[in-house]
Amino acid sequence: MVNNVNLALGTGRRKTAIARVYLREGNGQIKVNDQTVEDYFGNPSFVYVVKQPMDVTDVLTKFDIVINVKGGGPSGQAGACRHGIARALAHYDESNIKVLRANGFLTRDSRMVERKKYGQKGARAKFQFSKR
Repeated sequence: MVNNVNLALGTGRRKTAIARVYLREGNGQIKVNDQTVEDYFGNPSFVYVVKQPMDVTDVLTKFDIVINVKGGGPSGQAGACRHGIARALAHYDESNIKVLRANGFLTRDSRMVERKKYGQKGARAKFQFSKR
């Protein structure tokens, strides 16, 4: 079984989502948590985000990708998948690093949700003040 040999691994993170990406020889199939990427995300914009690193490096039909993702919501999971795929492609062939870095796919988006403070309605929103 040559298809189960991992060529490269990558870990992607975004918000609270973490994606483990396995790069294998194949014909361009992407599986996310044992579902096709279209079935898992549903929204075409998230599918586009996931496929961006492969599109930029012209390997859309060269590899099969298996992704295990957990945590966060669909947007964070899609970003984590993109980051993980980019890292796996960079690990597989170091000539990809330049184009992936130029498009910002190797940079971890470190923005997180600001925490809610005590005595307040939310992170920044306050309870309404009433003088009388």
